[in-house]
Amino acid sequence: MQNLLSLTLSEQDLADLDGALETLRRVFAPLIALQPAQRRDLYKMGSKSETFCRQTLALLAANPQMVPPNLGLAEAQADLVALDALRPRLIQQRQLLERGDDTEMALGSDIIGVALEGYALLKVSGKGEALKGARRELSARFAKGTRAPEPEAALAE
Repeated sequence: MQNLLSLTLSEQDLADLDGALETLRRVFAPLIALQPAQRRDLYKMGSKSETFCRQTLALLAANPQMVPPNLGLAEAQADLVALDALRPRLIQQRQLLERGDDTEMALGSDIIGVALEGYALLKVSGKGEALKGARRELSARFAKGTRAPEPEAALAE
């Protein structure tokens, strides 16, 4: 029998977690959520293009006489500062979320393992009428759906 994880969260742990989530919601309120079409249409700054962007912004800042006022250099510089401040925190969040996802999967796996073994026991030793209805309900999880009949090929006239 598998038992990947035994986890007990105290009421204080849960309250602390809820408080941390509320803080994240508050701090992240100004962040945006893009629609799929918006994501698709945006320029993407990967690692190679990031180096290009940093170098270009530095050269523009060093040569302000050639920068038109409507280019948005100051805003791009502020965006870079915000990205540099936010990125390490996002990395930590992704790591925590991954651990949370793995923990959720492990707990679910532990639960279903015991449930499957218990169901097998019920099938073997629960032959009495008292468990018949309960076993029938549980067996619905394994029921194979009936397939729709294959459509007949259209007859050529």
